[in-house]
Amino acid sequence: MTSHIQKPFQNAATWLYQSRRRLAIGGVGLLACFIGYHAVFGANGFLVYEQKRTESRKLRQDIIVLQQENSQRQDHIKALTSDPQAIEREARERLRYARKGEVVYTLPPARQTPADKK
Repeated sequence: MTSHIQKPFQNAATWLYQSRRRLAIGGVGLLACFIGYHAVFGANGFLVYEQKRTESRKLRQDIIVLQQENSQRQDHIKALTSDPQAIEREARERLRYARKGEVVYTLPPARQTPADKK
């Protein structure tokens, strides 16, 4: 004979046994939802991956631009160490050197108006 205390436990056990398939499917569904959410929004999810990919592309472009600038500067340095015309051009432009008999006019720097300072 079953007592009144054991009856609710038997009913619950019977219900769990009969609903085991639905509970398993629900549990797997919840697990799939959690994994999907983590795959999209997690620390290493799809959104973060796309941001990193975009950042990587931009950095690669920046590297290419910097390498081109570096190459141009190396060419400029090479010219300044070996090409007399490049040395003379640099001396004339930066140091305001002039040949004998030439006159170099330099203008004062442009004044800043209050509208320019804003």
